[in-house]
Amino acid sequence: MRRKKTIAILNGPNLNLLGSREQDIYGHQTLSEIEAACKEHASAAGYRLDFRQTNSEGQLIDWIQDLSKVGAIIINPAAYTHTSIAIRDALISCDCPVIEVHISNVLKREIFRRESLISDIASGIICGFGTYGYILALNAVDDLLRNGKFIDG
Repeated sequence: MRRKKTIAILNGPNLNLLGSREQDIYGHQTLSEIEAACKEHASAAGYRLDFRQTNSEGQLIDWIQDLSKVGAIIINPAAYTHTSIAIRDALISCDCPVIEVHISNVLKREIFRRESLISDIASGIICGFGTYGYILALNAVDDLLRNGKFIDG
């Protein structure tokens, strides 16, 4: 049996408002509901899940630095995607796969949302699939951890 690894899912600013904030863009699911679905999916695949959200850039950086032993990091940096060199630098120092997730398709939104400081250092990017993107990211991480690469990579 495979050793249980921990996968961290980190969420940035305003994602605590999911379910009530801009439902036409982000849907009706709350962050707690997303967390429950992710924990169930991760557990079924044999992983532990460390799911967190903060509105603070510094807190995200501290978490990334403290997560040196996780199997992978899935991160929805939210607005920090477009502004935080510090989060980018913290992720570069990680010795694990990093998957960038966005609920909306950022490429179909405002021009400033099309620029990511994270994408070019991530193992992969998932956007535009709503909250199901988190499950897709967990599947991608599972494939990376089992095979060392994506199925089609």
